[in-house]
Amino acid sequence: MSGDNIGDQPQGRFRRMLSRLTSSSEELAAQELRQDTAEAGCTPIAACGDREVVTVAGTLRTVTLRPRAGVPALEAELFDGTEALDVVWLGRRSIVGIEPGRRLIASGRIGHARGRRVLFNPRYELRPVGHGSESA
Repeated sequence: MSGDNIGDQPQGRFRRMLSRLTSSSEELAAQELRQDTAEAGCTPIAACGDREVVTVAGTLRTVTLRPRAGVPALEAELFDGTEALDVVWLGRRSIVGIEPGRRLIASGRIGHARGRRVLFNPRYELRPVGHGSESA
């Protein structure tokens, strides 16, 4: 049973390097996003409860214009390495800077719509384009 810990927590420089070499690019990106979320002091999306006021961080995967009850709504999927949630701005057709691949910190009350977590009209902060919190 002591071998179980070896796969879970790589020990030493060689094992960390070997782990990075054998991981897919998606796994590495998710790991980087989880680290960025922790460094920003934000709550992981997977740990957010229903109707809880939270601050989350991640990367926008998709951005679409989808009307809701005849009102324009800009929807984006935010992924932080643990899970994804939908961010919806009601009454907006576009927002400068809200585009796929952009990093974002969003604050608001988590809800559920169509079986997914959602933040409606959150306060948000656009992060510089690139890795981590480096300046653009």
